[in-house]
Amino acid sequence: MVSEGGPERPAAVTHPDLAALVSVQLRSGDGPIPAALERGEPVDSADLLREERWPAYRALALDSGVRSSVTIPFRRSGLTVTLSLYSFRPGALEDAPHGPARALGDLAVTCLVRDRSYRAALTELDQLGAALRTRPVVDQACGIVMHVLGCDADAAFGVLRRVSQATQRKLSDVASAVVDKRGRGLERELVFLSD
Repeated sequence: MVSEGGPERPAAVTHPDLAALVSVQLRSGDGPIPAALERGEPVDSADLLREERWPAYRALALDSGVRSSVTIPFRRSGLTVTLSLYSFRPGALEDAPHGPARALGDLAVTCLVRDRSYRAALTELDQLGAALRTRPVVDQACGIVMHVLGCDADAAFGVLRRVSQATQRKLSDVASAVVDKRGRGLERELVFLSD
């Protein structure tokens, strides 16, 4: 299960019966997964037949034939991944938090964090690309505003920004409109907005 602190917690299971075990814990807020998320350390039950915690989870697990379980949390960069293992035999998962399951969980959380960072970088790259594509038009519009108002570049950019905010239009759209009209008919409006 993956958690980023929000209400959504996507989970993947390897057997259809296990989906209900995850669901009952998330619905009730009681079970090994919520306990592992709260504590930040592995939570196990060596024998669910003798377990007294988590009654709803315990009943469903025993009904599914599960006798023992362990949930291991992995936290990194604001992301928490829990790996839950189940066994049909009691005491079968005692060493699970220290073996291959730990390596698998570490790998999963590392890959998810890298994927999230990669997607954020792609979004930023798209935004920077859009800014670079619109920059020449904004520069042209600033030149027109500078000519009409007799002001410097910073003041001209400030006027364009105020028009953008006042009309709730993108700065690049405002700049395109100024360039298309070559400043004609905008003198009075630009003087008003420069004050």
